[in-house]
Amino acid sequence: MENIIVTEELKAYIDPLTEDEYASLERSILAEGCRDALVLWGDILIDGHNRHSICTKHGLPFQTIQNTRFKSMEDVHLWMIDQHLGRRSVSDFQRGVLALRKKEIMEARRLAVLDDPTPDATAAAIEAPANASDAAVPAAPPLKSREAIARAARISSATVGQIEKIQKAAAPELVAAVKSGEVSISAAAVIAELPAEEQAAAAAGGKKELRQAAKRVRDSKVGKKAAGDAVAEAAVAVLDVPVNEDGELEQDPAVALLRAQVKALQEENVALRAQVSDLQGQLAAAKFANAG
Repeated sequence: MENIIVTEELKAYIDPLTEDEYASLERSILAEGCRDALVLWGDILIDGHNRHSICTKHGLPFQTIQNTRFKSMEDVHLWMIDQHLGRRSVSDFQRGVLALRKKEIMEARRLAVLDDPTPDATAAAIEAPANASDAAVPAAPPLKSREAIARAARISSATVGQIEKIQKAAAPELVAAVKSGEVSISAAAVIAELPAEEQAAAAAGGKKELRQAAKRVRDSKVGKKAAGDAVAEAAVAVLDVPVNEDGELEQDPAVALLRAQVKALQEENVALRAQVSDLQGQLAAAKFANAG
């Protein structure tokens, strides 16, 4: 136990538990013990920082398991990301951030191969991080598109775009509000268009002020608002495009329109085929009558 190395970099790589979540985990461990083994890479603690902290605090025993297939800290990061992407308790925002991190790592590896296209460099770039066992694992699929990132994070591609916008422009206070659930991802992406001090003030005002800030930004786009509202209303009424809790479209109306057009053309094609078949039947009947 005394040889385990806890690094702040890895401890902070994934968002920490909330106070309530940590307290719940502590109660569980005190009642049932530490059931899951901590994952180590050598002496470095990779997974189980909260369990390690609780067990150390109360002098409780725990098991460890070695992952011997990590070759670099990037492998560790990718493994940590995949572990958390698979957990149900992770929020949509956290999953999106993690999937975008994975994309950055995979893209950096791809660029490294372009700079050094030797067999060793290529193998290192495409090899997937190992799980806690030594069993062979398939290579991780590349995350080249927003759609691929969305599939990895189990969120919509529109949500991925909103998270990217938040990462680029949101003040720390607004990011904290998204993580705590005080504001939705879509509303935070809108508020991120404001100056940082206005974002911070809105976050300090709580849910009501955040909603008002998002509304102000939307209403400020006067030139596009009327047309945008008309498109949204038509998309909902005619194309059945779903909306989220903030009343925003969850699908691009243009995409929905194209799908509706394709469906209409398919139905028209079926009708035309039926007409052709009917005409062919009438023609055959007429030929038969004339022959008689």
